[in-house]
Amino acid sequence: MTIVAVVQEPPVYLNLGKSMERAVGLIANCAAKGCNLVVFPEAWLPGYPTFVWRLKPGQDMGKTDALYARLLDNCVDLGKDGLAPLREAARAHGVVVVVGYQEVAGAVSGGTIYNSCAIIDADGTLANNHRKLMPTNPERMVWGFGDGAGLNVVETAAGRIGSLICWENYMPLARYALYAQNIDIYVAPTWDSGDSWQATMQHIAREGGCWVIGCATALEASDIPEDIPFREDLFPEPEEWVNPGDAVVYKPFGGLAAGPMHQEKGLLMAELDLDAVQVSRRKFDVSGHYARPDVFTLSVNRARQEPVHFTP
Repeated sequence: MTIVAVVQEPPVYLNLGKSMERAVGLIANCAAKGCNLVVFPEAWLPGYPTFVWRLKPGQDMGKTDALYARLLDNCVDLGKDGLAPLREAARAHGVVVVVGYQEVAGAVSGGTIYNSCAIIDADGTLANNHRKLMPTNPERMVWGFGDGAGLNVVETAAGRIGSLICWENYMPLARYALYAQNIDIYVAPTWDSGDSWQATMQHIAREGGCWVIGCATALEASDIPEDIPFREDLFPEPEEWVNPGDAVVYKPFGGLAAGPMHQEKGLLMAELDLDAVQVSRRKFDVSGHYARPDVFTLSVNRARQEPVHFTP
C-alpha cells in the first residue's frame, strides 16, 4: 500500500534556500504521518512565475526582466547537485518525493530556465528528471522548451511513477508515452485548477487505468514576501487567492479518492492500492488489449536536447 501526501502549502516565493528548508520540513512531517510518497506542485521551487500572466508584453518588459533575474538567481542546477537537500530528506525518511522545480543548466546555458519535475526514490536517488515540453502562452517569456528525455515511468519504492506537467496533460501522445510503460501512479503537478482541470484528472485516471494525482500551489497574495519586486503592482489585494490549490487524487478508472482541496493549505492524504491498477485494465487497457498496434504506432525521441555551443 502506498500512502501519498500531496503538499498544498506555498514555498517562500522566489527564495530557493528558504523554500528548500520548508520542503525538507514538509517531507519530515509527511513521513511522520506514515506517508511513503510526497508530491509537490509545478514549479514549487522557488515558486511558479505567476507574474507572467499579470504583466503586459512590451510595456512591462522592465518589470519582467527584474523578476526573471530574481527567479534565475533562485533556480536549481542539477550539475551542482541542487536537489541534494531533498535527496537527503528522501533517504533519511525512506520516502519517494516528486517535486516540481525550475532548473537552470548552468554548465551549458546560464540564462535558460526549464520547468522540470524530479522523481526522487526513497534511497535518495534521482530516478527521473522531466522538462516540460511546451511552456504555455506567456510562460515562454521565462522557460525554454523541454524534450523527451524525461518521458519515463520509473520503478520506485512507492510504485511505478511518471509525471507530466500542467497542460502537457492535454497532449494525448505524451500521455500515451507514459501509459505504454505500465504506469501505476500518474502525477500531474500544475498551476491549473477548477472544474475543467478536475475533469481532466478524472479522464486520465479512466483512460490510463492508473492512480492520478493533481496538485497546484495554494497561494494567497499575502504569501508573497514584501521584498519581491513590484509586489504591490502585481498583488494589490492581500486577501486574493492567487491559486486555490485544488489538490486531488483519482482512483484507477476514474473514481474520486481524495479532494479536491480548495482554498485550503495543508496536506491531502490518500491510500493508493496499486493492485487496483491492473484490475482496472481488465475492462480497458489503453496500451494493451485496446491498443491496436497494427493500426497505431508512437515513436518518442528521448534524447536530451541541450543548446549547441560553437567551438573555434
